[in-house]
Amino acid sequence: MGAGHSSGVFPAQGGEANELTGPRIREELDRILASPEFRTSKRSQEFLRYVVEHTLQGESDLLKERTIGVDVFGRPADYDPSDDATVRVRAGEVRKRLGLYYAEQGVRNPVRIDLPLGAYVPEFHLAETGVLPAPAPSLPETAPPPEVVAPKSRARLGPRLMALAALLCFLAGGVIWWASRPANTPLDQFWGPVLTGGAPVLMCAAYVPVYRLDPDSNPNPKPADFVPLPDQFTGGGDLIAASRLTEMLTRMRRPFRLKIGNDVSFQDLRTGPAVLIGYSYTRWREISREMRYFIDTTRLPIGITDNGAPTKWSLPQLTRDRHTDEDYAIVSRLFHPDTHAMLVEVAGITQYGTAAAADLVTNSDLMAEALRDAPKGWQTKNLQFVLHVKVISGSSSSPRLLAKYFW
Repeated sequence: MGAGHSSGVFPAQGGEANELTGPRIREELDRILASPEFRTSKRSQEFLRYVVEHTLQGESDLLKERTIGVDVFGRPADYDPSDDATVRVRAGEVRKRLGLYYAEQGVRNPVRIDLPLGAYVPEFHLAETGVLPAPAPSLPETAPPPEVVAPKSRARLGPRLMALAALLCFLAGGVIWWASRPANTPLDQFWGPVLTGGAPVLMCAAYVPVYRLDPDSNPNPKPADFVPLPDQFTGGGDLIAASRLTEMLTRMRRPFRLKIGNDVSFQDLRTGPAVLIGYSYTRWREISREMRYFIDTTRLPIGITDNGAPTKWSLPQLTRDRHTDEDYAIVSRLFHPDTHAMLVEVAGITQYGTAAAADLVTNSDLMAEALRDAPKGWQTKNLQFVLHVKVISGSSSSPRLLAKYFW
């Protein structure tokens, strides 16, 4: 909508007599934000409320990628949107959620809010009234000659049935093609080598060793009062990553098995494709140590090495409680020479990086951005991504790609 509607009243689309007022649009916005499609995503809620309110206030000319990145996602004023796809990715996510909402819960709502493709200015529409025309007045019924009615009726019946049958065949063919179509998105192509064949994907999350104070109420604990619990807990970021990955595989209708900690053996990794989730304090370090990019926890500051050499991708300010305002992560996909099976590793230095890496490998828009300049034939190559993620209010933002390597 244009910036001229500063009063908050929007003419209905198509020249209808009704008007879209600010209160009616805000009522629809509240319905959307409270729906299942949006209430689980605070970032999507903030994005949609921001663009709607600015449009209602006649400030649609301010809805630029950089402005949204600064105001909604806390990016610095001089950040480069070409290096940070957060706003573009979130806009795509909002469009998807709006489509799901209006396909089900909001299908009969009187007002509709849309976010056009390639724009950040929302559009507002009045729903179709759906009023049927009044029936035509009945006329006196006159009986046509019997010899004319029957032949004409039968003559029209055959072509109509034939046309209907042809239409059904066309639709059935379209459904079959859609179900059997080859992988055509970067996300499909990333997972293609992993999901080839019928073997279930093994999802592996590791235990995180913790210590418990026994008893909990001990006011003056000694070292002997802390009891090690090596095989009872997993990291929060690992659980988020596992949830996103299993949701994606379920959507793709691909079988998978979930194993945790010591339940995973080397033989398991040789039986089929595997996804290793998390890194710090896990058993996967021995498997990934020979890769180009590696998370080295044996030296300070903890960071990512490049062929064994330290890099600037480290966390010198990482506190002992593992809280941080940024993180780094590695995504690897390769045919591993030791297991002789496809392997995907999703690992952060802390839980925030692991969650963000899982976001990349399950999000079509993020994966398309990461593979924008990939070399020809990357689909069948081994690859590694190095990611940087900002942590805002205890949640990871969309990851930014720092480096990629294909071999």
